[in-house]
Amino acid sequence: MRIPAWLPLLLGFLTAVGPASIDMYLPAFPAIEAGLHAPAGAAQYTLAAWFAGLAVGQLMQGTLADRFGRRRPLIVAFTIYTLSCVACALSPSILALSGARIVGALAASAGMVIPRAMVRDVADGHAAAAMLSRLMLVMGAAPILAPSIGGLVLIFADWRGIFWVMAAYGAIALVLILALLPDTLPPVGRLRLDLSEQVTRAASILRERGFLTHAAMGGAGIFAFFAYLGGSSPVFIQGFGFSPSGFGLLFGLCAMGLIGMSQANARLLPRFGHSRLLRVGSLVYLAAALALVSVAFAGVHALGAVFLPMFVMVSLQGLFNPNTTVGALTRHGAHAGTASALMGTGQFLLGAISGLLVGVFTDGTPRGMAALMLLGALGVVAADRLRPVA
Repeated sequence: MRIPAWLPLLLGFLTAVGPASIDMYLPAFPAIEAGLHAPAGAAQYTLAAWFAGLAVGQLMQGTLADRFGRRRPLIVAFTIYTLSCVACALSPSILALSGARIVGALAASAGMVIPRAMVRDVADGHAAAAMLSRLMLVMGAAPILAPSIGGLVLIFADWRGIFWVMAAYGAIALVLILALLPDTLPPVGRLRLDLSEQVTRAASILRERGFLTHAAMGGAGIFAFFAYLGGSSPVFIQGFGFSPSGFGLLFGLCAMGLIGMSQANARLLPRFGHSRLLRVGSLVYLAAALALVSVAFAGVHALGAVFLPMFVMVSLQGLFNPNTTVGALTRHGAHAGTASALMGTGQFLLGAISGLLVGVFTDGTPRGMAALMLLGALGVVAADRLRPVA
């Protein structure tokens, strides 16, 4: 099918529901804990609940997308997401907030899985990687804008106002889907599989080395990235004394690095190929992680020394995300929804574990965050070495 010029923009807006739902409320972690009379580190558990919901939800959404097409599951999902944000805004406790976040993540997982499958429906190879990079240009606006929006809301309202803004985001996305989004999977391509057939199909995907190694590489990067998401707010707000809006600025700079790398990736792909870019990127990633750990455990309390290696690691996600996705899905065009869901589930299970661990190790220093980011970087390099070289 002919790809409308605005389709990557719309898909990016839908995919951004995930990072927006995380990044917008990161500056509010101390306010949430104070407002709900919860202990320090408790807000990170709501983040881990979100990651767990995304992990489980992506398995569901992949099957639904392959069975009912791409459009209808998105309509249902964004309706539920919007209502869950309202429930978050009205939550009386950390437990209730965590429960509402899980429901919202189950729905928002459609925005993580289905747009990737839609890209695979209409493009492949370098064209798909380039389209994913354009999609990330839009999606990447969320990490830049969301923390600043969250910090701005906290100036005029309490933390609950952030979730009302998220509800408005979900409602706008729903209107755009209803008004504009085509279904890229025609009825003839939809799968009517019973449970045993779904398990067989998933097992077939999981036996393919290219899928496993690319998904593992992307998952290890996500583990490190989510350690940064959960750990950076206490490090910069409590450890370095930044205001929520000041933290949003630092967070936005990292997001700009990620966007810049994703756009550079689209230009570098034709010359170097995704395999060579992943190999070089993994080594730079590990070097930055080692630098961050050295600074953290040496007790160097210098903003630049902590921020710069972290900035490099976050930026490199703009290279890992599109290239590992294409590498994992390229041999599974007939069941891209299921393959995308399996990849996303594994990644966000790792993200949930990372979120829990960073909550446990939060102490106002970068040590816990840095150690977890190094663990993820080691996983990236190991998976890259096992990857079939194209």
